[in-house]
Amino acid sequence: MRFADIKGNHSVIAALRAMADGGRVPHAMLLYENARSGGLALACAFAQYLNCQNPQNGDSCGECPSCRQMQNLAHPDVHFVFPLNSGGEVGGDHPVSEQGMGVFRKLFLQDPYFTEQDLYLELGIEQKSGNISVHEARNIMSKLVYSSVSGGYKFIIMFLPERMNMQAANTLLKAVEEPPAKTIFLFVTQNPEDVMTTIVSRCQGLRVLPFDRSLLVPPPPSEEIAQLWKDMLAAIIQRNLLSAIESAEAVAALGSREKQKSFCQYASEQLRKILLVGRGLSDIAYLDGEDLTMEAGVCSSRFCSRAISNIDKAAMLISRNVAAKLVFTDLVNRLYISLQ
Repeated sequence: MRFADIKGNHSVIAALRAMADGGRVPHAMLLYENARSGGLALACAFAQYLNCQNPQNGDSCGECPSCRQMQNLAHPDVHFVFPLNSGGEVGGDHPVSEQGMGVFRKLFLQDPYFTEQDLYLELGIEQKSGNISVHEARNIMSKLVYSSVSGGYKFIIMFLPERMNMQAANTLLKAVEEPPAKTIFLFVTQNPEDVMTTIVSRCQGLRVLPFDRSLLVPPPPSEEIAQLWKDMLAAIIQRNLLSAIESAEAVAALGSREKQKSFCQYASEQLRKILLVGRGLSDIAYLDGEDLTMEAGVCSSRFCSRAISNIDKAAMLISRNVAAKLVFTDLVNRLYISLQ
């Protein structure tokens, strides 16, 4: 992957190029992107440029042995880390990224702008939440002991560090703060607020902007998700707890945890709109033709605020692999009680 292959983000490329050419490369960087914005592609292009044996016109040559290895994600000094879970294409109770590297490599070469859900589908864990465990962190630490094979830079490129648990972050903390010579950590995140603050504080941040402005707007929900939320809210407004619980069970039965998190995101956004309509601020609610007057008349500002908080908590629990049926049944109970 060369800088010339990257879509947009010319200012970010210029900043990375200036760091490399000026010999002022930070030991740890955090690239913050929206999904499909190219953060991972940029990290790979930067690594390829720094280790290129014959850089030309501010870009890697794409032809030297180092470039050819990097273009196939097979460079011995570049190690990739990404969320995993047991089962699927990667076996074992404590899988690490190098076991799933074949899947990761194939996916990247097909589409370097792939999403988290694309990765989970390829790994066969679409019904689970991936995580970066302490076993992964220990595996990384074991690689840092050895010097560079090619004599250039060593890289740890971590895709979605927000999936790293506290124990893993604590294991890596010292290495991120003071890595071995010519070792660089590149973190590519889509939710920087969820990355451990101890890691973020030791990184230089760069914002990776979407090459397509439409990526700044969350994709519209599926009809299934929109209908499930309508059914759930209608049951709660009508004080029909049984129907509300049936809606919760239907959400829990969605095909993957990513869909369940999408439901939470949509429900939270709809409640935000209801809150604004109830306060007479329809002009800034971005209703897009929706009529939420009835809901706003029943759902108080206090209810909306509490409900959004409860839904955000549900999304967090889903990310942590808590049983979906328990999460959404509890959510419905809390919403039912809150609507007085």
